[in-house]
Amino acid sequence: MKRRNFISLVGGAAAWPVAARAQQRAMPVIGLLSGRSPAVDTPLLAVMRQGLNETGFVEGRNVTIDYRWADGHYDRLPALAADLVRRPVAVIMTIGSDAGALAAKAATATIPIVVAVGEDPVGSGLVTSLQHPGGNITGASSYIVELEPKKLGLLRELRPAAGTIAFLVNPNFPGAERKVGDVRAAARGVGQEIEILNASTIPDIDSAFARVVQMRAEALQVLADPFFFNRTSQFVVLAARHAIPTMYFRREFALAGGLMSYGTNAAESYRVVGVYAGRILKGEKPGDLPIQLPTKFELVINLGTARALGVDIPSALLARADEVIE
Repeated sequence: MKRRNFISLVGGAAAWPVAARAQQRAMPVIGLLSGRSPAVDTPLLAVMRQGLNETGFVEGRNVTIDYRWADGHYDRLPALAADLVRRPVAVIMTIGSDAGALAAKAATATIPIVVAVGEDPVGSGLVTSLQHPGGNITGASSYIVELEPKKLGLLRELRPAAGTIAFLVNPNFPGAERKVGDVRAAARGVGQEIEILNASTIPDIDSAFARVVQMRAEALQVLADPFFFNRTSQFVVLAARHAIPTMYFRREFALAGGLMSYGTNAAESYRVVGVYAGRILKGEKPGDLPIQLPTKFELVINLGTARALGVDIPSALLARADEVIE
């Protein structure tokens, strides 16, 4: 072999690892910040990945996702968001908590952020406009925390003669005070006596159900909160054990054996998050992408649970249900 050809060959071989490393560095990294846990988020993450796939991005092939989970501990979110910013990542997706979206906003004004939130993103200060968010934030809102008065109305249809209805709220959730205010105003408007109970830890949930029994409340409404969603099985078991008709905010509760739920389809928001993240990776600006709002609200009734509780579901309520679980 000629010396010149040999040098060229050696030089080219030496460059291969450098080229490979450069290609790896070129793969964009998305940071995912969740207020919940991997076990709870797994089904919806599949929908989010589907949204990414629609824009041509496949996890592990041409995009990497770096996960951070708060497991319902909202105080961990600021540090987790700061960690993703330090990495740094090309886009941050926040799911499972409005607190996560706010933590990401506080951590960076330059990295694009795509959120899935439950509140009004304008009212919470995340963006200044739904149609033209501006800045570095866009995403989807399910507006589930705005539905508490509607849920109260449905619960009163179920228990029209209820003396007291209990409400369970996590005081650590952003906007909890406003949600409670909305509930109190709705209850006053229809002359319904209510009792507000707080729960921000796992033992608190057990204590709250015991308190519902003690006060002889005839129904319980669980206010929307990712921490509560993390404890779906615990809620369903306690409601069955104490025979408490309970209204939830996600269909997953009813599917797991809860009596009723009313809310939006979370999968719709998660798909939007994936699509928007992909579009941003392709060069679009988050501030130009309008906040997507829910197109459907679902009432789900578990008729099997109603029978087990000895609760008669009014025929008019059954007729309005989007899904009845036998």
